[in-house]
Amino acid sequence: MAEIKDITKFHIFSSAYFASAVNRSQYVTDGKKEIAFIGRSNVGKSSLINSLTGRKKLAYVGKTRTINYYAIQSRRIENEEEQRQDWYLVDLPGYGFAKTSQENKDSWSSFIDEYMKKSPGLIMIGLLLDLRHPGLPIDLKAFDWLKKAGIPIQIIGTKGDKLSRNDLKKNLMQMKKLFPTASLPLAYSSLTGEGRDALLEVIERKICE
Repeated sequence: MAEIKDITKFHIFSSAYFASAVNRSQYVTDGKKEIAFIGRSNVGKSSLINSLTGRKKLAYVGKTRTINYYAIQSRRIENEEEQRQDWYLVDLPGYGFAKTSQENKDSWSSFIDEYMKKSPGLIMIGLLLDLRHPGLPIDLKAFDWLKKAGIPIQIIGTKGDKLSRNDLKKNLMQMKKLFPTASLPLAYSSLTGEGRDALLEVIERKICE
C-alpha cells in the first residue's frame, strides 16, 4: 500500500543543481538562505542530500572539490494557506586531513573558512558524523574549527542503519557529549529514511523563522 504523505507538513517539492564555486567571487549572493552540509570523506553526504530531497542523483557520490549550490523549493500549509520557500542546500567539500599534505590542508581550510565567514545567506551547518565512530579525532578538530565561524551547527549521525538500536542510542549520547551544540544530534539513515522528518523539522525552523 502506497504511503500517504501529509502535504500540510513542510516538505521539499523541487530541487536542482544551481551553481558551483571555488572562490568568493563565485558565491551565490541573491539573498536566499543557505543550509550547508559538511563531513569527512565517505561519511555519506551525497546520499543524505539525495535522500533529503527525494532525488536519486541530485548529488553524485565521490570527491566533492567545489562548493555546490542546489536550488531548493519547499512548502507547507499554515492556517489553510500555502507558504513556499526558496533557498539553497550547499554541499561543501569533504575533509580528509589525515590523508593530505599540509599545503592541501591549509588550502582546504581557508577555502571553506572564507565561505562560512563571507556567505551572507548561510544560516546553519549540518556536520555529518559516522554514527559507528562517534569520536574520531578528525571530526573533533573539524567541530572545533567550525565553532569559530559562529554559525549554528546541527550534528547529524549517518549510517544509523548499520547499528543495533542500543548501540545507536549509546553513540548518539556520546556525540551529544563530544559535540555540544544548541540542538540535539540526529541519527539519519539514507537507506531507510529514518531521521529525515526530524532533519526537515530542523531545517523548517531555520528557513521559516
